[in-house]
Amino acid sequence: MKRIGIIGVGEIGRAIVAGLCDGADRPPEVFLSPRGAGTVAELSERYASVRVCAGNQEVVDRSEVVIIAVRRHDRHDALAGLRVAGDKVVVNVMAGVGNDDLRRTLATDAPLVRAIPLPTVRERRSVTVTYPSHPVADSLFEHLGGVLPVADEAAFNVFSALTGTLTTHYSYLATLIGWTADHGIDPGDADRYVRGLFQGVGRSLGDETRSLHQLAADHETPKGNNERIRTNWFTPANAEALSKALDDLLADL
Repeated sequence: MKRIGIIGVGEIGRAIVAGLCDGADRPPEVFLSPRGAGTVAELSERYASVRVCAGNQEVVDRSEVVIIAVRRHDRHDALAGLRVAGDKVVVNVMAGVGNDDLRRTLATDAPLVRAIPLPTVRERRSVTVTYPSHPVADSLFEHLGGVLPVADEAAFNVFSALTGTLTTHYSYLATLIGWTADHGIDPGDADRYVRGLFQGVGRSLGDETRSLHQLAADHETPKGNNERIRTNWFTPANAEALSKALDDLLADL
């Protein structure tokens, strides 16, 4: 892939650009839609291979792979009237927008691939779920940290629902920091400690020889502090509520 276009340069679009270009000896040419002038100008200044186009049609015309990353409710305005030739590969990263919906909007015979890239693609260490499997799209995301093709759109939607839990983790950590500060600890010290504590958790997830249940057990002492918080707070009722929230989200997807 030598020419990649991105329509919709928000957090995910920016992360994809960084993952493709940072430290690359021969980065691809990347063509960006003009909306979000500050972001696209900053990316084009940082990377010599990145260009800002006059409009979305120019992005499509100059690219071999077109990544559509606009917000779901903006898609009709952003994509209306676009002409997409059948020799392009279109990667749909819009949450909750199926390929049948996108094909009706674009009226194209080009291959359409759904994908769930996460912000860590900027560091080339995020596994991206795709459907259907396509060699061009899978190669792109393999380069950005790994690819997980799934068999059908139902499985894809399950993984998509899982991504809806991401900001809950940040809010959980913010609550821990707030509780610590409420007990007289300097907020900066609390923030530093909590970040360090859970960065260690992130590193432990790299040990795929141990299941998550085993990792939890290895970090607990019977009747110790960790077991006490887990059993008092993350009760079966809380686990059931989380599953119910995910089921409701999956139904909407």
